[in-house]
Amino acid sequence: MEYSWLILLFPVLSFLINGAIFSPLKLRKISGYFSILMALLSMVFALRLAAGFDFNSETILWSWEWLPLLSETFGEISLKISFYCDRISVMMLVVITVISFFVNIYSVGYMKGDPSPERFFSLLGLFSFSMLGLVVSSNLIQMYIFWELVGVSSYLLIGFWYHKPSAVSASKQAFILTRFADSFFLLGILLIGFLLDSFDFSKWNNPQILSIVNETVSHRWLAVASVFVFMGAWGKSAMFPLHIWLPNAMEGPTPVSSIIHSATMVVAGVYLTARLFPFFESIGTVLEVAAFIGAFTAFFAAIIACTQKDIKRILAYSTLSQLGYMMFALGVGGLTASMFHVFNHAFFKCMLFLVAGSVIHVVSSNSLDEMGGLRKKMPFAYFSCLIACLAIAGIPPFSGFWSKDEILLSAWVAGNYPVFFTGLLTGGLTAFYMFRMFFLTFHGKARSELAHAHEEPWMTFSIVVLAIPSAVIGFLVHGFVEEMGVPTPVQWLPVAASVMGVLGISVAWFLYARKGTNAEAALEADIRPPLYKIIYHKFYFDEMYYSFTRNFLIKCVAGFLKAFDHYFIDAIGDFIAGVLHWLGKGVRMVQRGFFAAYAALFITGVVFGMLILYATH
Repeated sequence: MEYSWLILLFPVLSFLINGAIFSPLKLRKISGYFSILMALLSMVFALRLAAGFDFNSETILWSWEWLPLLSETFGEISLKISFYCDRISVMMLVVITVISFFVNIYSVGYMKGDPSPERFFSLLGLFSFSMLGLVVSSNLIQMYIFWELVGVSSYLLIGFWYHKPSAVSASKQAFILTRFADSFFLLGILLIGFLLDSFDFSKWNNPQILSIVNETVSHRWLAVASVFVFMGAWGKSAMFPLHIWLPNAMEGPTPVSSIIHSATMVVAGVYLTARLFPFFESIGTVLEVAAFIGAFTAFFAAIIACTQKDIKRILAYSTLSQLGYMMFALGVGGLTASMFHVFNHAFFKCMLFLVAGSVIHVVSSNSLDEMGGLRKKMPFAYFSCLIACLAIAGIPPFSGFWSKDEILLSAWVAGNYPVFFTGLLTGGLTAFYMFRMFFLTFHGKARSELAHAHEEPWMTFSIVVLAIPSAVIGFLVHGFVEEMGVPTPVQWLPVAASVMGVLGISVAWFLYARKGTNAEAALEADIRPPLYKIIYHKFYFDEMYYSFTRNFLIKCVAGFLKAFDHYFIDAIGDFIAGVLHWLGKGVRMVQRGFFAAYAALFITGVVFGMLILYATH
């Protein structure tokens, strides 16, 4: 624990050295190896910290007074940079560093042939540092600083291929939508900081202090402020209707999709809600919103994923659906269950994106139309993907089964039956769309040229290693998680959840993998009924956002402001300039350049001045 600060230092070194030294010198191979080394060292120190940490405690390992004058001026309010450890933050440290390490290894193979891998590895280091700084924050100001650093680094990574207009558009969309939510987050931070006289989590989450505050501070103001804070989580975790940026962010390199948009960045919103769970629970309003919006997002995204043909977009909507699971678990009081699913989901979803990247590397396309027949060509990817699909489908004993079961149990025990049945149905849909993707990718006849198809060793290593925790990590740690305070199991619930998963897999096999199935016809969207087309086009939310932006924000709001600026602001300026010009012309009329006239005027003034002085005396 004495050297915990090194966990953050190594990603910073990767960012600085790759960006400032290796990038100008074009040291492409060295940059990848150096980035792997820094990620490895960060992971080792994080695992050592976790191994020696008491998960029933919380502590600040080190703290630095950032603005000491602030506490002298405003009393209790102070700003510190700290390294805060409890069971949630330590778990996130392990997840971030492990995923970062394997993504860096994978990226060495993925970025072969790219003209600027040094810049890529530099930005990966910046992102890892930002996310690590976020999860060890002891106060909301520190968290907000790293929160925005995460947003900046994700913007740069999504738009890494800046020569692609679609990548640039996706990065701007992600940045703008999350900044919109973050503006409310900042308002909430300032408002609750004013109400509680502190930005520290220790005060926000202290039940005794909150009970006193609730008696002295208007509950309405606390509720409003807590909703503002939750808006930051809403946008960062891409909850409906702020969800469209996440699927579009798939325009970035696949390792970016893996590390940012499956395992770390998008769960930052879930982490924020979990970090402030006691505070939100004391207010009540936020958790009710989280339960509703999380359940709806889970079901909504799963429906869309059932129709998509872009393999990365299927996984993106799968991520949205799983984020919905995590969020509604918090909404019904299942803090431990939600964090358990964050932990499990990180491994199998990261690996699924890496598999998708390997497949795309082979077939040179994201579309399922160009896939099929890859089982024998990519055996390691095939079996790893099968494990991950079984895990996310909630099939025992794979990892996703254990955490999904705890989430559904939390909803059932809380008596929130609409959320429970929504989650149960979404579990069946998850199994269906994941195995639809699996069968259409690896089974059947090849729908593209595969003569030279082979697996890249650098990419395959990370995939195979991540398959291990995807298979067994849930089983290994579920006993430890249950000790953290999950409800007493309901005997029939795991059976019902497993049956839904098996049913979803069976329907996917019947439609896409059984003998005699025509994959080309199964993928054809034009012959589908109108409802299918609406879902395939994602309920036209992208088009509605673009139409709103063009027709309302640009034409109406911006047009009005432009006209107001031209006809009112500019008119005032033109009027003032005209008056000054007219006065200037009057002054110029008497400034003719004749010395005799100036002398006469001067003498006349002196004479009149003397007469006035004489008259007044």
